Amino acid sequence: MRGKHVDKLKLVLLATMMVAPVVAHHSFTMFDMTKRITLNGTVTAFEWTNPHCYIEIDVPDESGAAKHWSIELGSPSILQNSGWKFSSLHKGDKATLVINPLKSGQNGGFLSQATLPDGRVLGNGPGREPKQ
Repeated sequence: MRGKHVDKLKLVLLATMMVAPVVAHHSFTMFDMTKRITLNGTVTAFEWTNPHCYIEIDVPDESGAAKHWSIELGSPSILQNSGWKFSSLHKGDKATLVINPLKSGQNGGFLSQATLPDGRVLGNGPGREPKQ
């Protein structure tokens, strides 16, 4: 009997360790999901990395001065299911991004949809497709 209890305890501990990384993943509370803003600018980098991809983009302000923005996307595996590729954007590309901005007011946000240089409109993963 004692061996069965030890085996059950090991199983519970293993399951807990497997769930811990999911619980530790950050939330999206830093983004204002009730607001959307549109950015038209020039891509300075497209970072195809885990756990999240990023679009770095320079957007001219009212005076024409470039403001740098860092926009967070989902993971590469999630984005691939929505038509994204590591080569979807390049430095110097013009893009239009619709984002949920940072609550802090800093130049950053979470991507809602992107219009790529070739005219394709992509969302931020399955279930986050652009509204047609």
